[in-house]
Amino acid sequence: MDEGLVKIRHDRSVKDFPFLNLADDEYVEYAFKRAKICLFLIYAGVLAGMIAILVAFFLISMGAAGLDSMGQNFMYIILTTLLVVVVITGIFATMVYRGNKLFITNKRVIQKVMISPVASSTNMVDLTSVEDVSYSQSGLMQMMFHYGTFRLSTVGDETTYTFKYSDISGDDLKMISKLVTSVKKQD
Repeated sequence: MDEGLVKIRHDRSVKDFPFLNLADDEYVEYAFKRAKICLFLIYAGVLAGMIAILVAFFLISMGAAGLDSMGQNFMYIILTTLLVVVVITGIFATMVYRGNKLFITNKRVIQKVMISPVASSTNMVDLTSVEDVSYSQSGLMQMMFHYGTFRLSTVGDETTYTFKYSDISGDDLKMISKLVTSVKKQD
């Protein structure tokens, strides 16, 4: 590839992804994140929890629980605490969703994995070390909402890097396989 084009793509990648620490002649080819259905499920869970708690508030305020005023106040405190916990859980789940990303550059694969807001890791592997690229879907939900598990297997110690809940398409998989093959031919 032309050095000028490599420089332009590198500069654009550094601007778009400043946290990746790219080499001078490295640029991002693909950037993936988790499937949008995951975000929908997070919001649906938070909404369901909030509705259940608000229904409990309503029932207690209508006197359906048969509690005196002290019992009602105690239940209000518990339900308010539960409501705050549900909202905070939704915020943390959204942070984790957004913290899981997969980047494929012209030289390596960079996987950002966030398990919780205080536990994350970064995995990197050179494209020359990649032996197998695969994508699998299992189950009705994955087929309906077009998400699955993307896997990269490496040569040697046979490490497998997985990116679950990925919305990588068949065309993306073909292009990634071609990229891995072309990088191996260059070496």
